[in-house]
Amino acid sequence: MSLPEPVPEAKPRLRRPARLKYDSLRQTELLLLPERVVSLNATAAAILRLCDGQRTVSEIVGELESAYGQTDLKGDVLEFLMLAADRGWVEP
Repeated sequence: MSLPEPVPEAKPRLRRPARLKYDSLRQTELLLLPERVVSLNATAAAILRLCDGQRTVSEIVGELESAYGQTDLKGDVLEFLMLAADRGWVEP
């Protein structure tokens, strides 16, 4: 079942009890979920770290564009958030 596309005003957050952790031994970001651990790339971790339930999708996009000196990241961020929602990592 596919979830609806996140809207720019949505304030996504990690689905409880998921949490992010940096594994210094493996030098990678991890998403800790009940009964599983997901190894994230730097881009996925950067997006999920901003999903705090306070920032809107538009604000997340703006912060990422500013941090990485890029533009037009909205489509990529929305695509990732849809995937993350489908996998149960985030909720609106």
